[in-house]
Amino acid sequence: MGKYVIAGNWKMNKTPAEAKVLIDEIKPLVADATCDVIVGVPFVDLHVALEATAGTNIGVAAQNCHWAESGAFTAEISAGMLKEMGVGYVIIGHSERRQYFGETDQTVNKRVRAALDAGLTVILCVGEYLEQREQGVTAEVCAMQTKIALCGVSAEEMSRIIVAYEPVWAIGTGRTATAEQANEVCAQIRDVVKGLYNADVAAALTVQYGGSMNAGNAAELLAQSDVDGGLIGGASLKAADFAVIVKAAK
Repeated sequence: MGKYVIAGNWKMNKTPAEAKVLIDEIKPLVADATCDVIVGVPFVDLHVALEATAGTNIGVAAQNCHWAESGAFTAEISAGMLKEMGVGYVIIGHSERRQYFGETDQTVNKRVRAALDAGLTVILCVGEYLEQREQGVTAEVCAMQTKIALCGVSAEEMSRIIVAYEPVWAIGTGRTATAEQANEVCAQIRDVVKGLYNADVAAALTVQYGGSMNAGNAAELLAQSDVDGGLIGGASLKAADFAVIVKAAK
């Protein structure tokens, strides 16, 4: 199965000074982690995060990137800029980007392509709304998002893709998919990748669950056969809670 990866998505939280404090708290708690550990910080915190994690087992992710190398895109950040800073990962297609900032499946694909071309590893987010789950189209929605996002991505490049299944109805709501629900959709996503590529690519793919994973439910979720980690929201802002989740990913 895919390598276990626990990534924190800090969203729009923590000033640079606060980011350094939090990372310094996290470092000793995850120093012996058996999984990959990543902190996804706001753009203004990237420099501090890179300095604070230097020489540690913690990777740094940006929370988005633009699809163009440069140009008249005020307030946007290119993948090349992130790469030159030393950033290794970028979160793309998060539901909050889709919901509030007009991201589409097509622009997600363009951003994925740009990130891969710049040498970054992508944490690709897919997931359904509550209405879609109630309509019974979760599998179709996640399959469509995954297929479009990976359009033009080679089998070799899939080694730099992590897929995060994030049911929109469970993000920041306190509601969590049951372990069985999470595992079912993660398995479906893996099957989609198997169909697009082959069984080896699908087996090697890391499929995370994101959606109110916390210190209390992480062990049960991470024990599922097709859940290879988590994209953690609120709990990643508390060093002790984040460490508990990292320890649960064995």
